[in-house]
Amino acid sequence: MTAQPLVNGAVSYWMSALGRTAPTRAPLTRDHEVDVAIVGGGFTGLWTAYYLAKADPTLRIAVLEREMCGYGASGRNGGWLTAAMAGSPEVYAKASGRDGVVALSDAMKATVDEVIAVAAAEGIDADVVKGGELTVACSPAQDERLRADHAYAESWGDHDHELLDAAAVTSRVAVAGAVSGLWTPHCARIHPAKLVTGLADVVEGLGVQVYEGTEVTAIEPRRVRFRARPSSGATTEGTVGAAYVVRATEGFTAGLPGERRTWLPMNSAMVVTEPLDAAVWDEIGWSGYDTVGDQAHAYMYAQRTADDRIAIGGRGVPYRYGSRTDHDGATQRATVDSLRDVLARRFPAAAEARLDHAWAGVLGVPRDWCATVTLDRTTGLAAAGGYTGHGVTTTNLAGRTLRDLVLGQDTGLTALPWVGHRTRRWEPEPLRWLGVQAMYAAYRAADRREDSRGGPTSWIARAADVVSGR
Repeated sequence: MTAQPLVNGAVSYWMSALGRTAPTRAPLTRDHEVDVAIVGGGFTGLWTAYYLAKADPTLRIAVLEREMCGYGASGRNGGWLTAAMAGSPEVYAKASGRDGVVALSDAMKATVDEVIAVAAAEGIDADVVKGGELTVACSPAQDERLRADHAYAESWGDHDHELLDAAAVTSRVAVAGAVSGLWTPHCARIHPAKLVTGLADVVEGLGVQVYEGTEVTAIEPRRVRFRARPSSGATTEGTVGAAYVVRATEGFTAGLPGERRTWLPMNSAMVVTEPLDAAVWDEIGWSGYDTVGDQAHAYMYAQRTADDRIAIGGRGVPYRYGSRTDHDGATQRATVDSLRDVLARRFPAAAEARLDHAWAGVLGVPRDWCATVTLDRTTGLAAAGGYTGHGVTTTNLAGRTLRDLVLGQDTGLTALPWVGHRTRRWEPEPLRWLGVQAMYAAYRAADRREDSRGGPTSWIARAADVVSGR
């Protein structure tokens, strides 16, 4: 296998494969008035613009993106279009009981198919294969947690998960060391950059104004303040007035005034191999293109790409002091080595494969780990996010829900329990930095303990769960 330098950071493999490394759309350079201003050109912002424009073509809608559309988590994620719920059923049940949780779960499953259908209808080829989601257990403790997760899902009326023994897991994907698995059909493998860039093009075609290279510096009732640097080099500042302002900034929310402790910007990292030859795939299988994750506390997530690579991700440096974000997406050498080790342990046939690209991104984590959609009609301020890593699907549901809220329609979507959900803010520094560092150190220690000693879930991880609020 030919050696070549590992591309690290700047943009994800997904974006670089499309040649998208810098903004291609012009920034906003003047004061502007619209009906709806959307801050953030990722999935949340673009889906919201899409559904609003389809519902009412007369609306004046503007999307303001600091970098380029899909630069953040929407173009850096693992490509899992999963129905997994972002957050705890118990938390959501406090708002609307068991029926509300079931309705949210059903809405997530339907959203997987909604995204697939819209992509097909709009001519967006996002390498979609609905092969389901496979979670594997590779130790007695992981098996214990996997079976507990299965029982827990069924206790909430979700009977769409199938328990698999080791042989059944291997028949789908040969994950080394797997003793059991849990499979659900409600997930598709996608190329996230193809979906987000295709969606941006479709939105523009619907008449939505999309501005890149336009940094929003403040969100205020019925207006936003922005700063941009057009090709002339002179910095331009201005305001956009709007009846409604949608904050769709997810992991970058902490950079806005007053939002430092709203959502924690959690880091996740990925690597992708070179294309693997047929002999490797004969050994691994993976012909159904299931997305694959495990039950480790510091878990991994992976997919087989359309060009026959393995893209695999997990936690690197989980959090930077003061809720800072690393905009260039560079990944620490230790994180790359850790992901290479996971690749070798779980897919030994690919152990010697060259890694072609490494990158990282941030996702938004609320204090109770539950996502939200909100709209204050008094101020015109709306927001959605806090997806805790389940945003590829959840953003679409958020976009349709924001459409209904902005248009003043009471629907089944606006009645879902995450609408209007609020949680307390994260602790001030240095407490949140110390807490997150301690939490992930505990999870890594628990994984080492379980791998070396066997037995049930480590008490260390149980303590970390209590501290984290998960």
